[in-house]
Amino acid sequence: MRKFLLAIILSLVLCPLSLAVTGCGGGEQSAKHDTRLGTGGTGGMYYAYGTELAKLLQADSKGYALDVKTTAGSAANLRLLREKFLDAAIVQSDTLSNAIHGLGVFAAAGEGYGYAAVAGLYTEACQIVVAKDSDIMTVSDLVGRRVSVGERESGVLNNAEQILMAHGLTLEMIQPLYMSFTEAADALNDGQVDAFFITAGAPTAAIDALASKKEIRLLSIAPEIQNNMMKLYKGYTRCTISAGSYPGQAEDVQTIGVKAVLVASTDLKDDYVAYLTEFIIKNAANLPHPNKDADFSTAYAVQDIPSSFHAGAAKFYETQGVKVNVYSGKSSETVKASQD
Repeated sequence: MRKFLLAIILSLVLCPLSLAVTGCGGGEQSAKHDTRLGTGGTGGMYYAYGTELAKLLQADSKGYALDVKTTAGSAANLRLLREKFLDAAIVQSDTLSNAIHGLGVFAAAGEGYGYAAVAGLYTEACQIVVAKDSDIMTVSDLVGRRVSVGERESGVLNNAEQILMAHGLTLEMIQPLYMSFTEAADALNDGQVDAFFITAGAPTAAIDALASKKEIRLLSIAPEIQNNMMKLYKGYTRCTISAGSYPGQAEDVQTIGVKAVLVASTDLKDDYVAYLTEFIIKNAANLPHPNKDADFSTAYAVQDIPSSFHAGAAKFYETQGVKVNVYSGKSSETVKASQD
């Protein structure tokens, strides 16, 4: 009995439960463990996408499961991937670009490694929300105002800073608050903030819920500002939030956008990632994509991705006649898919 107990203790020490995907011994992908997927706050599209994907995977009965984790957002997800607290995550393309080059908040950590792209999922709009009766008409009017700029370690914060700078402003010129999507929406409803930034697929749950109880407006970003931002920063694209996306929104809103990208640890087995990639492509119509990306395709999934791809994802794309650059094992260096 003593030897039996000792064997159990040793097995727990040598193979802790935190090794959620790779397991012990032969390191084969195990269907008994959930893949830890980093998303964002519960009021955002990352969380909505992740939870729906988890439901569909569970219903597929292949033995795979996703353990959806709420996080502060893109920057936090990439750090947690690197530290192996996550197995996969959804991140902004611009934040991914910064991570793989060791720029911005990633400067101290150096170039990103240990994770690679799986697929681009949808376009995320940089949304700036104010009350409908507010005298804030442009980003320049945010001077001195109480503004939620996203959580710390979020892609939203990076976008907010860059949008402010493009308008000649800095965080020091506003009263910045660091809130989740839901917290920011609640704060605007209660009059505790004057505006908030959100980067997410539109419509976004937190904004939609707010618009159902309070009249709001979304600020547009002028075309010349959009042009300047696309020249200065990688990963941005023009983005239109169509009229009617939110209750009471009568006109299109012109803004800047980035791409939501699914990335995965290179520790995940190739066959599993190939299956996951194919599953996402085939089930695109059942996942919460913004309406403008209803024609989601393999071409969209690999276009304008600022990193190399996981070998498993590349394996699936090859079956579709699409060749992508595969993670080299050193860093997630910037590459271009063969269509670009």
